[in-house]
Amino acid sequence: MRTILLLALLAASAEHPGWRVLGPGGGGAQFNPTVSPHDPNRVLVSCDMTGAYLTEDGGASWRMINFGSTVRFFAFDERKAGVAYAQTTRLWRSEDGGRSWKPIYPAEARMVIDGDHAEERAESALPAVDALSASGDELWAAMGNSLERSMDGGRTWARVDGLPGRARRVFRNGGRVYVLGAEFVAIREADTTRVYPHERSTDISMGFEDGAPLFYAAADGVSVSTDGEHWTKRELGGAVRAVAASAHHGKTAYAAYRAGVARTSDGGRTWEKVWDESGGRASTVDVGGWVSDRFGPGWGEAPLALAVAPADPERAWGTDMGRTLSTRDGGKTWAAAYTRRVDDGGYTSTGLDVTTSYGVHFDPFDAAHLFISYTDIGLFASGNGGRSWRSATTGGVPREWVNTTYWVEFDPKVKGRMWAAVSGTHDLPRPKMWRLTSPERFRGGVVRSDDGGKTWRAMTNGMPQTAATHILLHDGSLYVTGFGRGVFRSDDGGESWSLKNRGLPEHEPFAWRLAAADDALYLVIARRSERGEIGDERDGSLYRSVDRGESWERVPLPAGVNGPNGIAADAGRLYLAAWARQGARNGGIYVSTDRGATWRQTFDGDQHVYDVTVDARDPKTLWACGFESAAWRSDDRGMTWSRVPGYDFKWGHRVIPDPADRRMIYITTFGGSVWHGPGR
Repeated sequence: MRTILLLALLAASAEHPGWRVLGPGGGGAQFNPTVSPHDPNRVLVSCDMTGAYLTEDGGASWRMINFGSTVRFFAFDERKAGVAYAQTTRLWRSEDGGRSWKPIYPAEARMVIDGDHAEERAESALPAVDALSASGDELWAAMGNSLERSMDGGRTWARVDGLPGRARRVFRNGGRVYVLGAEFVAIREADTTRVYPHERSTDISMGFEDGAPLFYAAADGVSVSTDGEHWTKRELGGAVRAVAASAHHGKTAYAAYRAGVARTSDGGRTWEKVWDESGGRASTVDVGGWVSDRFGPGWGEAPLALAVAPADPERAWGTDMGRTLSTRDGGKTWAAAYTRRVDDGGYTSTGLDVTTSYGVHFDPFDAAHLFISYTDIGLFASGNGGRSWRSATTGGVPREWVNTTYWVEFDPKVKGRMWAAVSGTHDLPRPKMWRLTSPERFRGGVVRSDDGGKTWRAMTNGMPQTAATHILLHDGSLYVTGFGRGVFRSDDGGESWSLKNRGLPEHEPFAWRLAAADDALYLVIARRSERGEIGDERDGSLYRSVDRGESWERVPLPAGVNGPNGIAADAGRLYLAAWARQGARNGGIYVSTDRGATWRQTFDGDQHVYDVTVDARDPKTLWACGFESAAWRSDDRGMTWSRVPGYDFKWGHRVIPDPADRRMIYITTFGGSVWHGPGR
């Protein structure tokens, strides 16, 4: 367990000097759209991969904000235009419209970083805020089963009354406070709180029309109430996932259901479907976006969340499994806010990047031709040095393999020839992916292209279906890790494969990463347990082969380490990226100068290091990244490390030196696409 005092180091900031995020934009689940009541162009959005995002121009561009954990909700102050709140593991406050943030409750909490995802939690007995309404320094909040009030902008709180359950929304209008839960509405007025139970809802919202409230509760339709006690249900033809009303124009609301959105402008008496992707690609939805064109209209599903501008009911936002879309005309058209189409027909991010990336891969015959290997959206290619991107898995990749591209390898002797390790299973080697199913059920394999990634051919001769997670070209042979199956080798460019597992664990070896140096291959077997309770060869391990994979011998790990995650090799030196055991401090970076016979821990400042990279231009320079909001550089072969300035995304994967500019690096992330910026 790692405990740190949260000071200015982890104060969330939207500024990353010299850095930009690359990719097509979007591509992952997005949540919590929240529109400022003072400016409909100012909107906050979050995702489930720790990133938060602010636009000040109606979605044309976004700033990334990194709190270090996922956002549960946002709230803008009704009176002060520059004040906003965000709840993560703590409550944060911004006084510049969402550009920068400081934690206010608990203000100086100690944070614990632990678990497979380096989760952060406040070491405090104080309850978390579930929902709030802010009006100047006076805040009303729901905290568990308690209604609380703050008179100092959220720094201290006093209990006002009890609640029958957890709340989803809090509104304040005049002398009344409204608390909306999944199964209740509570209304407080004149020191009295009245509670009205209602049918369980999937979402609930409200607005005010000429001072009168209107409530909307989503379930198998939308139920509407004018007093929180008596409800009238309207069927919309299916289960409703989300509902949102305009706070200052309460008769207008939007509801998400069956791959679309319906709108009412008469307080719920009638509804019109204004976002309809149930019958195919809609010309009025995802205008200017790439997700619907590439994966089809059903891929994003119905919106996960909706928001309506409080002062302009014609403007609304919807977020789904891959997109953030906005309307300015009451739902007649929904424009893509996550991406922008450029003149060459490709796409570039607006700054709303929520995808997991594994590598940036450079064509050895064309410096402007590069690829990003992604989770959920597969492989993307750029022909102009990263200015715009197109999907690169449209021709020949089996449909069930498209989800994730883990790695790409080029043939340095044959122009256009490349291989990709692909799978329908994402997020490996995280345990959440294999706890409920055997890896033998994972689908995927290797595909080859001979035209620079335009078309592909599956290379299945001798390789059964497997989650292929890494591919390495070494001494003319290809080596591929099959997660749960072992190591495959091909001596004919992938036309045929043979399993090379002699010496490896017999039961489902979690083969994850490969490295080569001199006459040896090194293989990382991912761990099966976070706490090290297995304690034998089935847990995380490291292997070496000196006969081209024909046989493997186990290389002892550093004492206490059961979570090897990355391995780099250079001239007899090994660099091991280690994931800490849960509740321990044995993660970080280890160096061996004798091929793994002995190890020295040279870095423990990050207990969840994902990978170490040797800079091919200067082997004295090393790079590392992990799941604790930082990237690291060493200029003395890994003996000392310094933090790379400007990068602060919570979940980092690996650092890749920019071959075109020695000053620059790429950082792939688990949920923030690819960062490109200065290495020192």
